[in-house]
Amino acid sequence: MSQGLADFSLDAFSLKGKVAMVTGANQNLGMAYAVAFAKAGADLFIPHFTDDVSEVKRLIEETGRKVAFLQGDLTDKSYIERVVHSCMEQYGKIDILVNNAGASMFGEFLDYPDAAWQKIMDINLNAVYYLSHRVVKEMVKQKSGKIINIASALAFTADKKCPPYTTSKHAIVGLTKVFANEAGPYNIQTNAIAPGFLATDVNKELHEDKAYYDKITNRIPSERWGVPSDLMGTAVFLASRASDYINGWTINVDGGFATTL
Repeated sequence: MSQGLADFSLDAFSLKGKVAMVTGANQNLGMAYAVAFAKAGADLFIPHFTDDVSEVKRLIEETGRKVAFLQGDLTDKSYIERVVHSCMEQYGKIDILVNNAGASMFGEFLDYPDAAWQKIMDINLNAVYYLSHRVVKEMVKQKSGKIINIASALAFTADKKCPPYTTSKHAIVGLTKVFANEAGPYNIQTNAIAPGFLATDVNKELHEDKAYYDKITNRIPSERWGVPSDLMGTAVFLASRASDYINGWTINVDGGFATTL
């Protein structure tokens, strides 16, 4: 019964010697995941769409870890191939993939434009599948890997005026289970994080709307909106060997939002 207990140490949470690819990590929550991994010992490869990478570059290099970048559009399959090739060329392996990049667009449901639906689904769901499917082929060769998908509080409920975002995040939970089932035999674990409502620049308009802010806050047992640092520990855990026997699950980091009515 006590077999292996004496061998456990906090080294199980270390990412020393690992290479982590985090999409869209030059800003917002992706930056939190990338910096957390660097602090835990990993080197980073960051595919990004927007131009500025200066802040995340500085934060990662201050930890003594390396970081490389490749700019492009993840809805372009040729870019996905370049991303994998560049990371392998730079580091020789991919131990961790975080599918963080995503988008949303609010609009009235009856008039919601088809083009917006397609654009959001392409980045939030299709790009996650295509990049993960390509990366997992490298992980199979290594006989190890960690894939972390980013879901949402809206993966379990629905809000008004964001149909493709809500739908895509529900689908991410299912996609996570598919990859867990298919890649699990190769010692690759696939899990997801579902962030709750966060007081970030992206959600500035929402948390500055007092009626909406109060409605959400009153439903959160922790009685506050989250901040990016609330997600860093969960990301490191799922990227480390401490989570080797967790596969196919979504961890809510939402202050208890999903537990209440």
